[in-house]
Amino acid sequence: MPPAATSPACRLIIDKKFVRTCAIRAVRLALEAAVIPALLLYAALATVGQVWGLVSVLVWSGLIVAVRLRSQSTVPRTLLLAVLMLVGRTSLSLALSSIYVYLLQPIAGSLLMAVIFLGSAAIGKPITKHLCRDFIALPQMLFHDKRAHRMFTQVCVLWGMSRLLDVGMNLGFLHLGARDALLSRGVFSTTLTVLTVAVCIAWGWSRLRRMPNFTIAFA
Repeated sequence: MPPAATSPACRLIIDKKFVRTCAIRAVRLALEAAVIPALLLYAALATVGQVWGLVSVLVWSGLIVAVRLRSQSTVPRTLLLAVLMLVGRTSLSLALSSIYVYLLQPIAGSLLMAVIFLGSAAIGKPITKHLCRDFIALPQMLFHDKRAHRMFTQVCVLWGMSRLLDVGMNLGFLHLGARDALLSRGVFSTTLTVLTVAVCIAWGWSRLRRMPNFTIAFA
């Protein structure tokens, strides 16, 4: 009898320098567009009031872009998008004289992300399968493997559930007051996001390493 057919061996090469660069950019983006604006507004609410706090966030947003333009020829698109969203919700909060507009918009964003991720997993078309291509070049065979598809679905569910947890956490802190909600948004939400990324990477890594004829190496 002829030997049973086996799937061809596949090797994934991960560029350590690229991963390190992406991690540094992500941390810097989180600090510039989430943590520092929230802490500025938190401090302002305790001292000079919400109007000056929102103004300080707008000034900070302009400062970020100015510093990047001075040190680089262009502003990264991810940073520009984050700053534009920050300026948009801050300006709307100023126009309506309500700090709660500033706080509710990210909660709505997390809820939308939860719906997208959990919904795509539920219909069997996990969005993580497409998003990962923006960060790493995966072998084409992974996108047709049932075990890899299951892994992408599981990661999708993990991320969606973390966004629901983020919504619940921020609504709970918002119920306690604006300052507590700012602390939650700037510090706890960022921490939750970092932990979720780590869990998703660890889970995906463990699933891939169990696949036969598939190896992972660093370059």
